[in-house]
Amino acid sequence: MIRVLLADDQPLVRTGFRMILDSEPDIEVVGEACDGADAVRQAGRLRPDVVVMDIRMPVLDGIAATGQLVAQGTAPVLVLTTFGLDEYVVAALRAGASGFLLKDTQPAELLQALRVVIRGDALLSPGL
Repeated sequence: MIRVLLADDQPLVRTGFRMILDSEPDIEVVGEACDGADAVRQAGRLRPDVVVMDIRMPVLDGIAATGQLVAQGTAPVLVLTTFGLDEYVVAALRAGASGFLLKDTQPAELLQALRVVIRGDALLSPGL
C-alpha cells in the first residue's frame, strides 16, 4: 500500500486529488495538509511513503517544506503545481523533490508518477 500525504492550500484541489488516489486499490491518502508547515508536521507523525506538494502555500511554501522533508529523510516529495516556471522547477529539484508535475496532468499520469517516485526514480512533467 502506498501511503500519501497531500499538501495543497485549496480544499477543493485536495478533495479532487484524494478522489483520484483513493480510487486505486494500492494507494491510501493518510492525511491532508493546508500549508507547508502543516505538511512537515503531519509527515513526521504519519510517515507517508510520498508527499504530494503544491508550491505556493501560506505559512511555509512547498519549496521550503520539500527541503525540510528531504533533509529529515521523512518521505520523497512529488511537486504538483499550476506554476511551471523554470525557477520553480529548479528550486524544487534543488530542494530535493523527486518529481515535478503540473496540475493539468491527466489522472493516470499522476498515478504513474507516484509509482515512479516510490521506486526511487525521478521525473519531470513532459511539458517542462
